[in-house]
This record gives sequence, structure tokens and C-alpha cells, in this order.
Amino acid sequence: MFFVYTSPWTVHGEATGLTEDLRDKLGAQHLPLRDQVLAALRTAIINGDYLPGERLTEDRLAEDFGVSRNPVREALRVAEAEGFVVILPRRGAVVASPSSGTIADMFAVRERLEALAARLAAERATAADVAALRNLLDQGREATQRQDLRRVAELNSALHLRILQISGNPWLSSIAKALYLHVQWVFRLGAAERAPHSWAEHIQLVDAIESGDGDRAERAALAHLDAASAAAYENAEGGYGAR
Repeated sequence: MFFVYTSPWTVHGEATGLTEDLRDKLGAQHLPLRDQVLAALRTAIINGDYLPGERLTEDRLAEDFGVSRNPVREALRVAEAEGFVVILPRRGAVVASPSSGTIADMFAVRERLEALAARLAAERATAADVAALRNLLDQGREATQRQDLRRVAELNSALHLRILQISGNPWLSSIAKALYLHVQWVFRLGAAERAPHSWAEHIQLVDAIESGDGDRAERAALAHLDAASAAAYENAEGGYGAR
């Protein structure tokens, strides 16, 4: 099945409300304009508004974000260093495609972090912590049923980051923050197929945390990550078709 990609910020060359909203916000914040453009660019890539392999000209991004080309050029350089963009000779910037190697590295780290976090969360979670996780599960199920894939990806990250927080180890949460920009991106690219399975696995993970059994929680986390990595590899090998 093929989908026609349409930028969420322009329709037939005219600015939509979101473009106007971005133009109102960019430059009005206290961060340097380059950092504001970088944050908006990251968000657009992670959300699937700009797809892997899609060309990102400075003129186009300047128009999308309502800024000059200079902060766009600077933001693209940083986005390239972060792995979201590739700048090619004579072609310019294109959205990167997470490779099998990138995915292997990402999941190697996730397995270490999240298995430990699940074990610690099972040992330390309060009733309020479990209730918060259950609330995220409910929101994730509803977003999956609505096929709101952007929201599903956000909630997927929110659930995992909350478990890391519940673990009580601030180093785990600190290390995971940068990683989860890429986790959310990779998940979003395959969310149409992966989301229903992912939330079923999340229920098992939260059940294990609520049980207070650290071994069970660690096993549930590793089983979830094994399934997620297999899906991510398959998606990478398929070339990230438009979704």
C-alpha cells in the first residue's frame, strides 16, 4: 500500500495553523533560534512528518518553520551529528534511515538499561506508580485503536521512561533521555504494524512490576525488547516505506 506524503505545515503552498503556530513560537522563546529550529526539526522527523530518505532543502525548512536559512543550516549540521539527517554531496540534506547497525547498538543499550530498570521498578514501585503506568497503558490502547500513531509513539516512550524513573536510579533515567529520541523515532516508523503487539507486551511488563517479582519483571522487559528489536530489524531491511 502506498501513501501520499503531505507536509503537516503546508497545504497546496499555503500555511496551515501549525505552520503559523510554529512561526509564532520560533523566535519568541529564550533559546537560540538554531536550537528552536533543531527541536522542531527533530520533532518533525521523530513524528514521521519527514520520512527517511526525504530531501530537506534549506529553503523548504526555512519556509516550514518561518525562519531564515542561517538557523536552518546550523540546525541541520547538529541533526546530522545526532544521526537524524545525512548531508550528501551535491544533494544536500536528507532524512536518515536508521540502519541495522544503528538498531543493534540501540537495543544493546536498551537491554542493559531496561532490564535493570524493570527489576528495580518491581522492587520499588508504589501503588501510585503502578496506577500511573496503568493510566499510560489505557491511553496507549485508546491511541492504538484510533490509529493515532504519533500519540502511540509518544506514549510508548512515556511508559518506558516512567519505568526508568520508578527504578529510582537517576543514572538510568539520565542515560536514557538522549537514547529515547531515537527509540521513539524507530518505533514511530514501524508503529502501524508494531503498536498492537507492543501494548500487549507492555501489559505483561506492568503486571510483572506490580507483582513485585524482580526476576519476572526483568524477563518481561527482555521478551518485549526481543520482539521490538526483531520488528525494528525487519522494518530497516524493508527500507522504511511511507507510513
